[in-house]
Amino acid sequence: MKLIDVQIHFKKIEILKKISLEIQGGEIVALLGANGAGKTSTLRTISGLIVPSAGSIQFEGQKINGANPRTIVKMGLAHCPEGRKVWPDMSVLENLEMGAYAWFQRKVVKSEIERIFDNFPILQERKNQLAGTLSGGEQQMLAIGRALMAKPKLLLLDEPSLGLSPLVVEKTFAVIKNIHRQGTTVFLVEQNLYLALKMAHRGYILETGRIVLAGDSKSLLSNSLVKKAYLGG
Repeated sequence: MKLIDVQIHFKKIEILKKISLEIQGGEIVALLGANGAGKTSTLRTISGLIVPSAGSIQFEGQKINGANPRTIVKMGLAHCPEGRKVWPDMSVLENLEMGAYAWFQRKVVKSEIERIFDNFPILQERKNQLAGTLSGGEQQMLAIGRALMAKPKLLLLDEPSLGLSPLVVEKTFAVIKNIHRQGTTVFLVEQNLYLALKMAHRGYILETGRIVLAGDSKSLLSNSLVKKAYLGG
């Protein structure tokens, strides 16, 4: 996937300022930065929820900016939003089934749900429980599982560690690594720069709508500006 000089505006305010980035198949790429930098807006633009005012978004050689979000999902791109946003009055199983809405085939859905349960055993234990009664960590697992039900080639993850305890964050990142090992490319938005770069192959740092640094994870972790601004070094 490529973003080329993408801009978005809210009324007269420029939120993204000609950002360009690339994600190769098989990678984990992190988009990092403080609150308000434009990270979530970037993901919402990729998934078709925001139409950019300029620039191009390409997925598998096709221009997708302006495409219907359902079309984008069918192409193999799924978005796990910030704050989980599960349907609280539906069961775990019903939430997972909703993740397959773009291609629903009952027999295939059953096998996909079994695959999700292999990755998230706790969801199998809670499958008949209302999603709103799950813990924060369990809801995060459900949100990721629901996104995986779309059978994505590229998974967009928005702040998966948000609001979780350190132990649950560790488990969540272990699950993301496993999803990647199973063949899904991952684009990860995170404020926790250290954890994200320890897992990702490459990273981009976004500040007030502009990409100010990019590189492989090792070089970003050792960068003096990154250490000073984000790691307390």
